[in-house]
Formats: sequence, structure tokens, C-alpha cells
Amino acid sequence: MDRFIEDKVTKVSVNLEGEEKKLDFNDLKTGGFIKQRQKDLFTVRLRCPGGRITTDKLIEISKIAHKYSKESVVHLSFRQSLEILYVDYKDFSAIVEELSKIGVKVASCGPRVRVPTACGGCEYNPNGLVDTQKMAKMVDEKYFGTPTHHKFKTSFSGCPIDCARTNEMDLGFQGVVDPEWEEPTCTGCTICAEACKEDAIESHPDTGKPIYYRDKCIFCGDCIRACPTGAWRAKRYGHLVRIGGKHGRHPVNGKEVAIFLPDEKVPEVIEKTIEWYLANGIRGERIATTIKRVGIESYFRFMEPVFGEYSLADKEKV
Repeated sequence: MDRFIEDKVTKVSVNLEGEEKKLDFNDLKTGGFIKQRQKDLFTVRLRCPGGRITTDKLIEISKIAHKYSKESVVHLSFRQSLEILYVDYKDFSAIVEELSKIGVKVASCGPRVRVPTACGGCEYNPNGLVDTQKMAKMVDEKYFGTPTHHKFKTSFSGCPIDCARTNEMDLGFQGVVDPEWEEPTCTGCTICAEACKEDAIESHPDTGKPIYYRDKCIFCGDCIRACPTGAWRAKRYGHLVRIGGKHGRHPVNGKEVAIFLPDEKVPEVIEKTIEWYLANGIRGERIATTIKRVGIESYFRFMEPVFGEYSLADKEKV
């Protein structure tokens, strides 16, 4: 028992769905009820895939928080969840019932697929290349709560700025676009070279037309957005896939395993990645540790039928 937690027990009697149960604090945390240091008080974490919620629901959540939080406060977590703080465990049944009436569910912790995070994507952000909110909604509906060896976090970033930190996720998807240049419509204005922050485009000293260094390109699409004549266009959009990242006490950078993966392939990648993780990992081990122990080559071999032409097992494909 943590000596900074005021409760002298590790279990409480909780009425959930009309049934009285004696639950351990760790079991409650798995269900989204997180013990605070104050006696009898918990944080209730709400499920907000992609950090998106309607204003109507937000107003009702505020009312519920005002009613059940002893301090009338809500915390915005780093993973885009709303958390109602200072909730007495005796109110769990009532708060869950009121949340369900407005279509809001309690999130969960523990060894399972967590609520996905996502930036705004291409819906309204000028930098966005893919529909991250659509993908986050899909993951939440299809995979949330799937049992795994440890926590399994997914995220979706709309572009290489990577606001959703796909590099730090167990499985991350970052939007990319493959630029293609068409000479007939190019006037040699040199704007694309000026727009490129990666020095992947250089203007020819005589014609002004672009010299493209693909090995420097991060596939952000700045050249496409800047080109006034449409000489730079999108050949294809997709996701850069990263596996085995994490933050925390011992951060690990995710490994890039596929690029230009289309939306329709994302569910299969998630399913097969979890399948590989369950087969190769051990209880209590993050997928980053599994990859380190087993080797990324094992993952690439398993995923070859899924990744196909999008695989980065041979990086020269890019």
C-alpha cells in the first residue's frame, strides 16, 4: 500500500450496474476509476477518442462533474481524456448511469488497447493530409478494450509535424503525401524550393526548375501547397507507420515500418500487430520490449503479407 494514499485498505465495496462488489483499487483503475491520495476519492476517466466531443455533451459532463466532484473540477489529460476529479466511490453507480444517459462511457486502463488519440487531421487544419478523426473513431469502435500483454496506445497525426506523437506510441500512424512534379506546367518560379524546409528541393541555377532530392523529403506536402501552377501534385496519400514507441521513465523512439499505407489497410495492420504481440510478447511487457527481445525482423516477416509494397523493411523503396 502506498503510504501517501490516505485509505488504510486496498479494496472498497462498489455498486456497479445494480450489483455490490468488493473491488481492489487496481481493478478499479483498470475500469477507469483511478485512486487519488485522498481517502475514498477517485478520478473518473472519460472516453474521448481523438479528443473530440460535442458541445452538448461537454455541457452535460460539466453538470455531472459539478454534481459529483467534491472540488467541482475536470482535468484534461495528456491523452485527450476528460477526467472528473474528487469523486467518492459511493457515487460510482450514479455517475456511470448519468454519463450513459448522454452517451459518454468511462475509459479504461490496464493491459488492453486504450482510447486512441488524434490531431485535427485534414478536416480543418491546412497542414493535414489524412482524416485522423475518422481513423480514431474507427479504432475506438473496433479495438478499444482488446486484451494485450500491457497497455497498447495508438495515435494518428495528420502530417509530419506529428502533434499526436506517433513516435511515442505502441502503434502510430502519421499522415504523408508523395509529391510528384510535372514539368509542362512548371514556370521555374522557385517558390517550391523556398517553401521546402528540408532542403529536399533546389532550384536549377539557369531555369529555376526544381531539382528534387527524395532522400531528404519527409512527405509533408509543403511544395504542393505552395506551387502556384499545380506543377507539384499529390501522387498518393497515406500513413507512415511506427511501432514500439513509448514515453515515460524510459522513452523509446518508434521504428518506421511502412509508408504511404492507405486508410483501408489500417485495421488489418492493427489486428495483425496485436496478433504478433500476443504471440511473441509476455505478460507485463510493452511491445517495445518485445521488439527489442525478439527483433524487429520477426515483426517484418510476420507483417510482410499485410504491408506488401508499403513495407520499410527495405528502406530503399521510399
